[in-house]
Amino acid sequence: MASLQISGSAVRFEPLVGLNRTGYSRPIGSLGFPRFRRRFSIGRPLLLRRSSSTFSGGGGGSGESDGDDKGFIADAERDGSGSVLGFQLSPPGDQKIFGTSTDETTHQGEKKEAIDETVMADFGVPGNRAVEEGATEVGVPSGKAEVVNNIVFVTSEAAPYSKTGGLGDVCGSLPIALAGRGHRVMVISPRYLNGTAGDKNYARAKDLGVRITVNCFGGSQEVSFYHEYRDGVDWVFVDHKSYHRPGNPYGDSKGAFGDNQFRFTLLCHAACEAPLVLPLGGFTYGEKSLFLVNDWHAGLVPILLAAKYRPYGVYKDARSILIIHNLAHQGVEPAATYTNLGLPSEWYGAVGWVFPTWARTHALDTGEAVNVLKGAIVTSDRIITVSQGYAWEITTVEGGYGLQDLLSSRKSVINGITNGINIDEWNPSTDEHIPFHYSADDISEKVQCKMALQKELGLPIRPECPMIGFIGRLDYQKGIDLIQTAGPDLMVDDIQFVMLGSGDPKFESWMRSMEETYRDKFRGWVGFNVPISHRITAGCDILLMPSRFEPCGLNQLYAMRYGTIPVVHGTGGLRDTVENFNPYADGGAGAGTGWVFTPLSKDSMVSALRLAAATYREYRESWEGLMRRGMTQNYSWENAAVQYEQVFQWVFMDPPYVS
Repeated sequence: MASLQISGSAVRFEPLVGLNRTGYSRPIGSLGFPRFRRRFSIGRPLLLRRSSSTFSGGGGGSGESDGDDKGFIADAERDGSGSVLGFQLSPPGDQKIFGTSTDETTHQGEKKEAIDETVMADFGVPGNRAVEEGATEVGVPSGKAEVVNNIVFVTSEAAPYSKTGGLGDVCGSLPIALAGRGHRVMVISPRYLNGTAGDKNYARAKDLGVRITVNCFGGSQEVSFYHEYRDGVDWVFVDHKSYHRPGNPYGDSKGAFGDNQFRFTLLCHAACEAPLVLPLGGFTYGEKSLFLVNDWHAGLVPILLAAKYRPYGVYKDARSILIIHNLAHQGVEPAATYTNLGLPSEWYGAVGWVFPTWARTHALDTGEAVNVLKGAIVTSDRIITVSQGYAWEITTVEGGYGLQDLLSSRKSVINGITNGINIDEWNPSTDEHIPFHYSADDISEKVQCKMALQKELGLPIRPECPMIGFIGRLDYQKGIDLIQTAGPDLMVDDIQFVMLGSGDPKFESWMRSMEETYRDKFRGWVGFNVPISHRITAGCDILLMPSRFEPCGLNQLYAMRYGTIPVVHGTGGLRDTVENFNPYADGGAGAGTGWVFTPLSKDSMVSALRLAAATYREYRESWEGLMRRGMTQNYSWENAAVQYEQVFQWVFMDPPYVS
């Protein structure tokens, strides 16, 4: 057990006795005191020693003062067993903390506000920190959290550094919203270098000089950390040569990388060490951290916390929340690879998985495998999905992908929270990618965006003709086969159709052939282009999303913000976010923001599209009502962050997972 002792002239943490794994030592920045050295080791309690010297400012200056201006230790924070978690360090009222004076702007953007917070040394609630050189200062947030946390996002991608889909959007935006509400937030993802222009995204990230070794895959693997402080968030990148290769985070034109299990096992081990060893802003995040682990790539984190750390007294006050963005991907590998994960042998049951008989490759196949996402579901303290509808769907046979029974057993700790969108990037009144601007108060220029898009694509300029758009991957999940089947029926109608996306080569070829056959009605853009996606969203009247499953979906949210009416299949987040149009509601004023069709069939989809097109042509007042209701929906990340905070409070009400 740790205790407080006063001796010497410096404040430092020192280990007591015993090493349960290989330790290492390096100096890290002090909390406004002379520098101290900490040895990190699983299972070793810590002593805090403090002199009666003055509370000095960081950032290289002495910051000394005399007399009553000294800082002092107010109290020790202890857990239920009496173990010390950290100490409240009370700074002098007019002193600088971490290089920021009380009349300067803090990194949360609060101007000329006295610094009266307590700073938890190494473990507790974050204090103020100066904006690092070159960092972006965030404005005053619209609201503050009642309880703030040290939050650690672990993710395989985070925009703008890396992105292949919605996961990158979430982990690039939600952390900023939470930081704006007062939380201390770190995002940990790999430092991908693929030899393209995307490498410049990491240009401002600096090597922290911290090297650690993690034991997995039959040996010791060394990783390092890069760091950028931006928009109130610590963006931390795990660096290893396995992340430096052409392609996207998961594969290249030849398919998925064969060593993805290795690459994301490294990420998880490094993420568990980062809050203990990285002196960000002068002090670590510490053991009382809240880990938000995203999909299977980060799924080892809650297992490691339970199997490798808590048995030795480390992270016993930490919690983990699993965020499921797409249950279809689970990190399944042969059972023989279990020894590569760096877990104790007795923990095989957490990740052990057996394929059903019909899914086995041959008669002698036992179906035994390891499933990382399954282990995360078992060991995480709570689970969040990216919409309420998806939270239910993953407990069904149709949407559970073999994990429905396990998820049903944990449904009391599953919550669905709809993703937000970046309302600054997706704003029709300021969007730099569109030629004309408009808003819910004045939608007159939207038709100009439509005519400009028609001209750009070489279609007849006909503002009265309903224009339907599709933006997304060309694969089975997105229902492209349904659009392909319905194509000839739709082309009989007086409409225009534009598609943007890439994926299955057979669907790419079909798009090209449709464009050749229907030159005045159809355009297909193979690939992805951000400015074009904005112009299609602004220029089209209708956005079609016939997804077989959609955990949340973002394109329908973008569409509504731009006054483009979504026609969607009633699944997951699409059903949650799009309200079916009812022209008779509210005394004939109408209600709803689009059309939701079910079942997933060609006939139901075509009927919904034809009803939407007829409403566009014949009932302009109703159509404009649909547009304005969609444009005024609140799907900001600020709104989502408030809902996440409620789950944060719940997760700390219960003890953490132990075997």
